[in-house]
Amino acid sequence: MSYVTRRALSTLIPPKVASPKAIGANPDAVRMQRVVNFYSKLPRGSAPEVKPTGLLGRYQAKYFGKNPSAAPIVHAILLVLITGYAQQYYFHLRHHKNNAH
Repeated sequence: MSYVTRRALSTLIPPKVASPKAIGANPDAVRMQRVVNFYSKLPRGSAPEVKPTGLLGRYQAKYFGKNPSAAPIVHAILLVLITGYAQQYYFHLRHHKNNAH
């Protein structure tokens, strides 16, 4: 097996930290104790749920989160209608406000 192949496989396979050889020898026992201390300090259980921040984050959490609804479709339709009317007013209807054609 070539060096490159061995190196590539070694990144996929975790090191044998708790092998019987590592526990029996004194220097390895110290190393093993450091590994045990490190893993004992890690938090257990599932990660806490992240609270959404910002306007878009709260909107997504409310309408796309655990209880998704069709409200965003209605909001998109209303946004298109309001934007369309605002453009019609700005480009055409404001010229007819005081004098009819």
